Amino acid sequence: MEDMERLSFWIGKKVQVTGHTGFMGAWLTQWLTKLDAEVSGYSLKKYDNDTLYKTLKLKKKIKDYRGNIGDYNSFKKVMDKVRPEIIFHLAAQPLVRKSYDNPLETIQSNVVGTANVLEAIRNTKSVKAAVIVTSDKCYKNLETGKGYMETDPMGGHDPYSASKGCAELLVDSYRNSFFRGQKKLVSTARAGNVIGGGDFAKDRLMTDCIKALEKGERIRVRNPKSTRPWQHVLEPVEGYLTLAEKMIKHKRYDEAWNFGPGVNSVYTVSEVVDKVIKNWGSGKWADTSKKGDKHEAKLLNLDITKAKTQLGWHPKLKIEEAIALTIEGYKSLKKGEIKETIDKQIEEYEAML
Repeated sequence: MEDMERLSFWIGKKVQVTGHTGFMGAWLTQWLTKLDAEVSGYSLKKYDNDTLYKTLKLKKKIKDYRGNIGDYNSFKKVMDKVRPEIIFHLAAQPLVRKSYDNPLETIQSNVVGTANVLEAIRNTKSVKAAVIVTSDKCYKNLETGKGYMETDPMGGHDPYSASKGCAELLVDSYRNSFFRGQKKLVSTARAGNVIGGGDFAKDRLMTDCIKALEKGERIRVRNPKSTRPWQHVLEPVEGYLTLAEKMIKHKRYDEAWNFGPGVNSVYTVSEVVDKVIKNWGSGKWADTSKKGDKHEAKLLNLDITKAKTQLGWHPKLKIEEAIALTIEGYKSLKKGEIKETIDKQIEEYEAML
């Protein structure tokens, strides 16, 4: 009965997704359309990592609006047209290494952009709930090996991480200053290192692996001993859907949430690459780290106890399953069968719930 309620909840719901043309945004949008939600998207006119969005032909299924999240007036006009009940905010500059090259662009997108979304929520009566997606890198990372809890302090060595910490503080400020008085429920969601078919962002491990394997080249690996919480995109996206639904139904849960993998999916970069090569059936990798490389965290993990105990959410895929689904996705994209594959993966995942 509960599963049927979950599937029927989204029918006809007016949902606004920012960053809908990105990798995770496209997965979320595809899932929402399968649930018969009335989806509107807001994203940049040109975005480098929009291959999946285009291949899924999502523009035919949703209302597709374009603009810069850093432009409040542009976004507010869309909100006034759409009048959404639920918002998923994913629009961002999502790359650590790019934030070193373009710190102001990163801050404008991730900090000012989030402020614009919050202000638009404050001034749009129709909005009842919003999930603001940040990152596991929002925490002040002391690299102790301990999984970070939602109550741990924000921080950030690089501009990207700092921008996500700032976004979290902004949400908390608006929640305390405005939203509780307006009875609007706004939460934040922090995921781990997300993988899945269709991601072609620069400097992402899985992107580098697939491109090299398809060309028969060695995979170039930076920081092979660094440890990350790896998870398939299905896991956090289902967490976001669960969180939004529970906020609407129970009029609470407007807090920060970790949607990371289980402890059995925390591996070093080199271990993940070895598993990718094994699943692919061939390939080799080389350590291309060098002295003077831009700083990237060596050790990072999330504590997901809160989501498990309070939301009833928990990861369902082992790392080997996540990698197998990811490679299946990339191979199906090459064959022109990505939509069928993603729909199948979503349906099989729903059957686990």
